[in-house]
Amino acid sequence: MNTPPIRVLSTLGVLGVVRDLLPAAEAAGYRPEIRFDPTARLVAAIEAGERADIAILTAEGIAAQAAAGVLDGASRVDLCRSSVGVAVRAGSRHPDISTPEAFRAALLAAPTLAYSRAGASGIFFAGLIERLGIAAEVNAKATVIPQGFTAELSARGEVVLAIQQVSELMAVEGVEIVGPVPEAINTRAVFAGALFAGADPRAAALLEWLAAALTPDLLRAGGLEPA
Repeated sequence: MNTPPIRVLSTLGVLGVVRDLLPAAEAAGYRPEIRFDPTARLVAAIEAGERADIAILTAEGIAAQAAAGVLDGASRVDLCRSSVGVAVRAGSRHPDISTPEAFRAALLAAPTLAYSRAGASGIFFAGLIERLGIAAEVNAKATVIPQGFTAELSARGEVVLAIQQVSELMAVEGVEIVGPVPEAINTRAVFAGALFAGADPRAAALLEWLAAALTPDLLRAGGLEPA
């Protein structure tokens, strides 16, 4: 009889590094079956009754679902941190985003840009342009995608700037990372994993394996930082 897979609901923010680890996970005897989506969509699905064995969400998402009794808070492990950045189509000019003032000017100068609606980066960016006083100007030329990778639009030449977690931008071929949003106005999302209450007993070992496999070098190569 085939062993059932270990089901994982994972934020898109770690797709690149976790996807690269799947062959090693299989070789180690695990059978992860992973659904990647923005944290907000996963939280909505969980609140609507969806269940799995492991959840990888923002730290806030994990804490909220643990408080609700859906996740086992004692099993939480912080996996990595991520910052929001900017990408352009490969070969395109890189705007100056080195300071908050330069970043603001770059957003105003760009003819088109994309950010996401449901992901942590999109929620942050929507608030950031409000704080910078340029929400109306930016949103008038922005493509706001419901889910997925903003960098795909940049790679196809549909927008000039793509805004998302650096790790998500790096998961797309055909773009170049301009850099992170300036430190003074950026944010750091912590991505963490936890077991669902009543999870498959094998899930604890997989989560432990994954946390160990996400080494600092692997994380940095994928645009992430150690937690």
